[in-house]
Amino acid sequence: MRFFSDTAKYAGYVVRAAKSQLKAEVANSYLNWVWWILDPLCFMLIYAFIFGVVFDGREPYFAAFIFVGLTAWNFFNKCSISSVKMVKRNKAIIDKVYIPKYVLAYTRMGVDGFKMMISFAIIVCMMAVYRVHLTWNVVLVIPILALLLIITFAAMTILMHLGVFVEDMSNIVTILFRLLFYVTGIFYSVYKRLPAPYGEWALRLNPMAFILDGLRKCLLYGETPDMRIFAVWMVIGLLVAALGVKIIYRYENGYAKVV
Repeated sequence: MRFFSDTAKYAGYVVRAAKSQLKAEVANSYLNWVWWILDPLCFMLIYAFIFGVVFDGREPYFAAFIFVGLTAWNFFNKCSISSVKMVKRNKAIIDKVYIPKYVLAYTRMGVDGFKMMISFAIIVCMMAVYRVHLTWNVVLVIPILALLLIITFAAMTILMHLGVFVEDMSNIVTILFRLLFYVTGIFYSVYKRLPAPYGEWALRLNPMAFILDGLRKCLLYGETPDMRIFAVWMVIGLLVAALGVKIIYRYENGYAKVV
């Protein structure tokens, strides 16, 4: 109850802080907000060329295939990595006024979530160019995105706490996420490329691999993701998020002394 009460209480702060960060990012840029479109597009074109032409990627709608993967991955990756030093970066705030420290995670998710929505708008345009046939499965994008938010928030709460006490956590997370980047299936289909039953196990053991695969199935191929795996990861995500929030509530009063 305290979590939900605090979330509602500090919702206004989250919105204002997210807007402030978005404005600060483009304050001194000539192209301003256009970079939020150009940045993901450029990376998509680079990876589409490397893995589609050089390595002969054969997935249908390959450019959109990669862009869907990059969009979801970038949100998870940027939010999670930034959470490691989030308390230290906001020391000036937490020293002067009390806010539940996971509210800082909300702010970061708001910033990167806004950019993710821009990327999804580009994906819709790409689907129109490819003339992708839509089915009712497209509505399943909503619960899969909800799972992405929960998994990301759960990872952020744990990493935020560990980042306060473990000085080398940033380096460790960067290395682990670099490995995860290549085994999540951003440039290939985990289910198709890995021989049975390893492809299915990859989706069961890696929530981001399942999320990427599910988004592509719903948006591009008119297929239904395995909702049993979805249910399992949703429960795990909620439990880990609850654990992370509980840990933060318990130890947050000591964060200022450590940082």
